[in-house]
Amino acid sequence: MTRPGSAELPSDAGGSAARSAHMFQGLRRGRRGRGGGEPTVVPEAEFRSYYGRPVLKAPVWEWKIAAYLFCGGLAAGSSVVAAGADLTNRPTLRRSSRLGSLGALLASLYFLVSDLGRPERFHHMLRVLKPTSPMSVGTWILSAFGAGAGAAAVSEVVPSRLRRTWPARLLHRLARPLGVSAAATAPGVASYTAVLLSHTAVPGWSEVRDELPFVFVGSAAASGGGFGMICAPVSEAGPARAFAAAGAAGELVASRVMEHRLGLVGEVYREGHVGRLRRASEALTAAGLAGTLLVAHRSRAGAAASGLALLAGSALQRFGVFEAGVASTKDPKYVVVPQRERLDVRNGVGRES
Repeated sequence: MTRPGSAELPSDAGGSAARSAHMFQGLRRGRRGRGGGEPTVVPEAEFRSYYGRPVLKAPVWEWKIAAYLFCGGLAAGSSVVAAGADLTNRPTLRRSSRLGSLGALLASLYFLVSDLGRPERFHHMLRVLKPTSPMSVGTWILSAFGAGAGAAAVSEVVPSRLRRTWPARLLHRLARPLGVSAAATAPGVASYTAVLLSHTAVPGWSEVRDELPFVFVGSAAASGGGFGMICAPVSEAGPARAFAAAGAAGELVASRVMEHRLGLVGEVYREGHVGRLRRASEALTAAGLAGTLLVAHRSRAGAAASGLALLAGSALQRFGVFEAGVASTKDPKYVVVPQRERLDVRNGVGRES
């Protein structure tokens, strides 16, 4: 049945007309002035690739790399807390943080080497220092950090019967400067992995190259402070609480700024499994921050609960960023659209429109 004043078209003609209308939808702005422009015959782009394959090959890394990112941040944050505890004469906090830093460092190396499959690859990176390579610089930073953090931790577990020997006395004297040196390199350990990820072609990481280091550093501080709050009594955990609060606040702010500045790629951070990880991370970090400020200075149980929330939030932050990068390689639009936008800006199209 046709409406008055209209003609009924055959089915094939109707389909042809529909296709023509679809092709002519929208107006293209002219390069001169702000008039209506001319109709375009180019249909809307569909982001497909040859044979349905992704434009980028997904990272071959497994979940172990996300665990490596978290443990490396925890090692860095704990070393800073340990140095602060040493300088302010808080032995329990110093001992637990030094041992925690070494344990997290060994765990991060295990996850890294396990995913690489060949332990000698880490050794091969020490053959040369290449300042333009985040991997090369990171390997050297990690090596320098590990030497100081490891020696400081070993000094805490020397058996009492050996403490009077000259090697033990020498190690005890060197523990403080070595611990401070580890704390000095800790920001590099916490942030170099963010630089490493953002220098890949993966859009979920490369598009956040400016904000991701701040997210990782804040996450490392929150986890290191949270670990100290769990292990030390309330009377000694003051530096850990301050460090955890500063790190958690910085992580929350940097994470929000990162998501706000993201364009289309921000979808992978907000939707699906990655979105759930990120929201859980933010909720746990915010809860840990609130507990640190309100109850951790009065209750050992409150301090432990706040520290656990910060640790969990930090871990989910790293897993969320890792999964976001993997997810961004599976849809061609996350690769093509940002590239076209940058090309338009470079050619001046953005200024003309």
